[in-house]
Amino acid sequence: MLNSILTLIVDTVAAVLGGVLLLRFWMQVVRVRPPAALGQFTFQLTDWLVRPLRRILPGVGGYDWASLIAAGLVILAAVAVNLAVMSRFQPQFLVLLSLLRFFEWVFYGFMGLLIIEVIFSWVNPHAPLAPFIRALNEPLLRPLRRVVPLIGNIDLSPLVLFILLRIGLMLVTQMVMSLA
Repeated sequence: MLNSILTLIVDTVAAVLGGVLLLRFWMQVVRVRPPAALGQFTFQLTDWLVRPLRRILPGVGGYDWASLIAAGLVILAAVAVNLAVMSRFQPQFLVLLSLLRFFEWVFYGFMGLLIIEVIFSWVNPHAPLAPFIRALNEPLLRPLRRVVPLIGNIDLSPLVLFILLRIGLMLVTQMVMSLA
């Protein structure tokens, strides 16, 4: 029981911190400026980890690699703690499980952004946060919009992307389960 509680706490803290670090990296990749409150939250939550790493890993190619590496380190630490709590700590699986968990978080993050965009399009397409979310999703949706036609003026590319992300998540989850 205590192990489950500790695992829940570690997973929750790591998911929030790692998710915000991945969001910080993706915002820079797509070159989108976050709304003031979200940007302030993102940078205040992650600067303590990103700034020291940035001294070691400067941005190459215009990307903030320190944010991505920090997310990887958070995942690595969370997986290590979870394996230790479950008394199944095997160092040979640590990096592989962390890598699979990283891809799991990326898929969940994109799925979450996609769901938020779809909800905005239904409820309030002119919400202040809607253009920001749309800009984050656009690099993934643009290639699909070239292939998936509009049906009755309805864009089905978010649905196709969601299915593709879900398939990717299923593959990663299957790999994690085969190692666990």
